[in-house]
Amino acid sequence: MMPGIAQSPQAAGNGMPRLSTTPTGERSDEQLLDGYRHGERPAFALLVGRYQRELFHFLVRFLGNRAAAEDVFQETFLQVHQSAEQFDTQRRFRPWLFTIAANKARDLIRSQARRPTNPLQATINPSSEESGEFLDLMQSVADLPSSSMEKQEMQELVHSTVSTMPEHLREILLLSYFHQFPYKQISEILDIPLGTVKSRLHAAVAHFADRWRAYFLKKGLNPSEMAS
Repeated sequence: MMPGIAQSPQAAGNGMPRLSTTPTGERSDEQLLDGYRHGERPAFALLVGRYQRELFHFLVRFLGNRAAAEDVFQETFLQVHQSAEQFDTQRRFRPWLFTIAANKARDLIRSQARRPTNPLQATINPSSEESGEFLDLMQSVADLPSSSMEKQEMQELVHSTVSTMPEHLREILLLSYFHQFPYKQISEILDIPLGTVKSRLHAAVAHFADRWRAYFLKKGLNPSEMAS
């Protein structure tokens, strides 16, 4: 068993992978991994703890299934454990970790030949200026003078639209808007050219916007006014 991860994948009451950690100071991820390579077992536990919530939530959104996310979470850190000696500590650990997780999540989706079925539950909090159009669309949920039932309907539309996107568009939105990776790191995680990152992100936003505007038109509202 890997150090820092308990045998049971479920933590009591919250459905998160259970783990034990030992404080080893506020070193960088790369320093912790290097320490682990030199025999410092608590360093691995701390790495798992740092990324437990963020990585697990990424996998839940990507896969649409908590049980599958728990399995892939464990497999991801097993790969980190097995590949620790090969990691170049001059590089960033976080993009490398998400590269492993995204690859394993895609492998699982393809092997099961299915799409996610559970709705996404996440707050969109991007930091890049290119996120404006998507954020404007999201803001209309809060600004719409409608009943709570209608707002809930729109929230469900957001979740279902993203969760049913083609895999290559969904992963771009998750990495860019939900986890705020810069384009260059998304390019490294997905192993695609920077230009492809931008074009896929543009396509993903357009895909979402088409659904979003159709909803407004169906309600007799002007989507451009609601997003302004």
